[in-house]
Amino acid sequence: MKAGFVVNPLTRLCKDLDQVLAFYRQIGEDRAALDYDIDGVVYKIDRLDWQERLGFVSRNPRWAIAHKFAAEQATTILNGIDIQVGRTGALTPVARLAPVTVGGVVVQNATLHNEDYIKAIGNDGNPIRGGVDIRVGDTVVVQRAGDVIPQIVDVVLDKRPRGAKPFSFPETCPACGSHAVREEGEAVRRCTGTLICPAQAVERLKHFVSRNAFDIEGLGEKQVQEFYHDGLIMSPVDIFTLQKRDARAAKKLMEREGFGETSVRNLFNAIDARRAIELHRLIYALGIRHIGEGNAKLLARHYGTIAAFCDAMRDAAKHGTGEGNTSEAYSDLNDIGGVGEIVADAVVEFFAEPRNVEALDELLREIEVKPAEQPRKSSPVSGKTVVFTGSLTKFTRDEAKAVAERLGAKVAGSVSKKTDYVVAGEDAGSKLTKARELGVAVLTEDEWLTLIGE
Repeated sequence: MKAGFVVNPLTRLCKDLDQVLAFYRQIGEDRAALDYDIDGVVYKIDRLDWQERLGFVSRNPRWAIAHKFAAEQATTILNGIDIQVGRTGALTPVARLAPVTVGGVVVQNATLHNEDYIKAIGNDGNPIRGGVDIRVGDTVVVQRAGDVIPQIVDVVLDKRPRGAKPFSFPETCPACGSHAVREEGEAVRRCTGTLICPAQAVERLKHFVSRNAFDIEGLGEKQVQEFYHDGLIMSPVDIFTLQKRDARAAKKLMEREGFGETSVRNLFNAIDARRAIELHRLIYALGIRHIGEGNAKLLARHYGTIAAFCDAMRDAAKHGTGEGNTSEAYSDLNDIGGVGEIVADAVVEFFAEPRNVEALDELLREIEVKPAEQPRKSSPVSGKTVVFTGSLTKFTRDEAKAVAERLGAKVAGSVSKKTDYVVAGEDAGSKLTKARELGVAVLTEDEWLTLIGE
């Protein structure tokens, strides 16, 4: 204050713990009369030299701590439970409440987290709320967690109406009707309609055209969002029929704001350039849960062609997932090194949804999928683990990775005792340091090219 800074007049200098707690209680009593909202008190050491000695944990100071007030609560009626579908397909229950004021804010909706929370089961599997489930019609206790997010924390059981039934969590997606599955060990149930669910559509389309998938130049996140909103691209196949439909349309694409004859021609050329796509890119582009670049390449190499992949997955999908699926196709999928049951089940669930298969078939009529390039088994780096680090000048990181994998090497993102080679470009940092500490062979770009015979 003496230096001219504006300081909150409620700030106090406390000499001991008793003064600190007394101040906390006093502010808690007076908070309702303040002209602004607060959710607690922050205690700080007021000596700069002590602050420096105490330091930080990550970005959090050791010399300051927040003491939160208990969340304000109110009682109201639960009128309904709606299921919202998120961009990743997660089904989230939302409570629709009779409006009630909590902490100065009118609350009408509250999160119910997941189906276990409704059933009074905690994240650790133990009962919560005394084992009392949540039902439509219940009188419930609501609070704003952290004074921000409303949530139901309790049920007034003696006010439960007669005939109130336990909530039945849907096993199909309310947005598209696809079956919704809950993986073992997860609290969330997810829609499997990856390619056809409108709730997931925009994010899935963005993923479909992303750099490691179809990588269509000129069709970025902004364009995908706009084209979906205007009904031009609703599913992956619509990308490859866009030019035909534009030719028949009354309003041409070039008439849209931000487009012209040249930009439209470039977009159509970029789409045509991706009509021939590598198998692993297509598998990755489908957006199947747990299928990243690595797993997509494993599947592509194992099955070789899109026909073999689809035939095997359709066969496996006829018999369900997990231990109950004893089909040869499922066993073959599950036995691929690096895949395992979780990934296998995710792929099978995708192909078990008929509309996913239909959408994929429509897409395959518009594109050509190149057979997977099989790695060489006799190359100098076959079976070796390679890490690329630093700025590479003779090839891009993606090019280097593709060549190494084609030669049968495994490309890792970090250095360990299992690493065989580290290829270091300019300004290589911690990975190079660790490689030297572990005694891992370090190669320049030229030495790498010599080793692989390129």
